[in-house]
Amino acid sequence: MADARKEVWRTALVLFVGQLLSLLMAVTSFTSSLIAKRVDTPLTQSFFTYVSLTLVYGAVFLFRRQKLLVPWYWYLALAIVDVQGNYLGVKAYQYTSITSATLLDYWTIPWIIILTWFALGTRYSIAQFLGAATCVAGLGLVLLSDAWDSTGGKKPLLGDMLVIAGTFFYAFSNVGEEFCVKKKDRVEVLAMLGLFGTLVSVGEISVFERKDLEAVKWSATMIALFAVFAISSVLFYRVMMFVIKLSGVTLFSLSLLTSDMWAIIIRILYYHQKVDWLYYLAFGVEAVGLVIYSLVVHAKASTTSSSTIDYSTTSISTVL
Repeated sequence: MADARKEVWRTALVLFVGQLLSLLMAVTSFTSSLIAKRVDTPLTQSFFTYVSLTLVYGAVFLFRRQKLLVPWYWYLALAIVDVQGNYLGVKAYQYTSITSATLLDYWTIPWIIILTWFALGTRYSIAQFLGAATCVAGLGLVLLSDAWDSTGGKKPLLGDMLVIAGTFFYAFSNVGEEFCVKKKDRVEVLAMLGLFGTLVSVGEISVFERKDLEAVKWSATMIALFAVFAISSVLFYRVMMFVIKLSGVTLFSLSLLTSDMWAIIIRILYYHQKVDWLYYLAFGVEAVGLVIYSLVVHAKASTTSSSTIDYSTTSISTVL
């Protein structure tokens, strides 16, 4: 009886934290859309996130006084692709709606499958391919809706393409994170990602975004938006690790589904825009696809000895 009660409380905690993760993702998307309407500085947005990661996790890493478990050049490569993914993903808000940007994030799924198939030798079942194909079908509905909709942004299809390109870089980043996290030190990964992400961002800002940054009028509202974006992004990284450690990959994947509904609510209540019925259909199709894929992953995990599974080292790329 005690074990059953403990499991119920554990499940409730996982569900709560999973929805907190979804809310954090929605907050970062919302603040990105607000900043994009005022300035065009996607690299600067990510810069503050990387600086925050460096300050928080870099301090912990230095306190430990341990040597790197992964060579520094791997983290440099990881930071380069991560910065490009963030740049394209944030840049997309200049052209498309918050609903399209959040839904199209699931393009990471097919990219991850392709990369892990060729780079890591991962093999997928027919059911997993079916789940991924269902998600892609839902993404196609988003593109179709944006082709018809003139209220979702000034150039919605261009924004959609930027999101899809960003997910390609995210896929590389996630596969790299999987490699690094398997070294069993998430603090090191986050600290080094923050450090090298900061350096790469500074270099690219000085070349591509300096004039846009100089033109920014740093009002209290603008500072608050950048601060909220950075804080919510750092918390997202931290909570993501907690959810994966506590519940494994399945609930992490399903938790992010509700971020799409948050985006729809924001678009309706804040931007006072109508949401095309295809968005709801796309959300439902993607939900079915991710459930199919996640159930297969869960079934495989259940048939594997617990001594061979360490969910604390599972990365986001395993989810997808």
